[in-house]
Amino acid sequence: MQVERLQFLFLSFLLFLKNPSLAQNLNDDGQDVKRSHFPDGFFFGTSTSSYQVEGAYIEDGKGLNNWDVFSHIPGNIKNNDNGDIADNHYYRFLEDIELMSSLGTNAYRFSISWARILPRGKFGQVNPRGIMFYNKLIDNLLERGMEPFVTIHHHDIPQELVDRYGGWLSPLMQEDFVYFAEICFKSFGDRIKKWITMNEPNLLVDMSYIRGWYPPAHCSPSFGNCSAGNSDIEPPIAMHNMILGHAKAVKLYREHFQLKQGGSIGIVGSTEYFEPLRNNELDRQAVSRALAFTNAWLFDAVVFGDYPAEMRLYLGSALPAFSPEETSYVKGSLDFIGMNFYTSLYAKDCIHSACISGGDRPIQGFVYTTGERDGEPIGGRV
Repeated sequence: MQVERLQFLFLSFLLFLKNPSLAQNLNDDGQDVKRSHFPDGFFFGTSTSSYQVEGAYIEDGKGLNNWDVFSHIPGNIKNNDNGDIADNHYYRFLEDIELMSSLGTNAYRFSISWARILPRGKFGQVNPRGIMFYNKLIDNLLERGMEPFVTIHHHDIPQELVDRYGGWLSPLMQEDFVYFAEICFKSFGDRIKKWITMNEPNLLVDMSYIRGWYPPAHCSPSFGNCSAGNSDIEPPIAMHNMILGHAKAVKLYREHFQLKQGGSIGIVGSTEYFEPLRNNELDRQAVSRALAFTNAWLFDAVVFGDYPAEMRLYLGSALPAFSPEETSYVKGSLDFIGMNFYTSLYAKDCIHSACISGGDRPIQGFVYTTGERDGEPIGGRV
């Protein structure tokens, strides 16, 4: 299998790119940085997700999603903030496109709100006003010379699917996602050439089912004080269902849409880099386990068709297995790999060493991670 290498730079903060020439921008050597220094086909872009920017949370036929419900429960979000209005992108997307254009960008990655297209999931009708909104967004991006990169699922799901069978904890969600993805391919695929099935499923399971910080706020001691959940058991189940949902959507796209529409499809994972906390073999082994339980949990599955050996060793029967049929379409289920990198951490062994609560759990690979050593951060200040 050949995996396409995308030359793409997403910036979620104010771009240093102020004009097409990149004049007066200096690199670490004090040299001017110009657009011409980058290879042909390199994209300078911005990136958002639907819940974080759109607003209009119950307008024009949109249904409630899990974040709408979660953020309206007092105490779940600092200051009881929510995304009811957010950046009001739903009504101000034309202004936003102008702002992106003024920065000199030539790409925009956004996600489609599942509940805006299917307010009740597959249990209701397609919302035509949701389809209309994304058609207008895509068409206006293309008119301004910006390539749309579309994420189908960025952590938000119709609340009805949570209420009916617990969202990603149920294998039924796999077909729900494929149903949603097919509507997206049919509605927008004539213009979309870069599809991303899911954004950071490995981060989602960590935040939703290990730590309980994201909906449905599931966790167990020693990770938090949630009202429901099991931090050792639920994350592998949810991740397994997301990976199978991703792979089935890719299979559908390749078999029924890709040849005619001429696009490519991949997935984006959250990635981290680790260094041993102590200069010893135990912590060097902990680094390998930390990488397996974060980056490789997703990427080994979609590239090689199975989970890392370290996860099999320490999770045992709690880690679901792919059937031979599932392996046949999970393996190689991507045309490109997307990686979001946030930070580096130190890793400490918790098998042969005493660790604080959390790092001593199987779901963490018996690794404690921290951003500091002896009070000093792992990297310099930016």
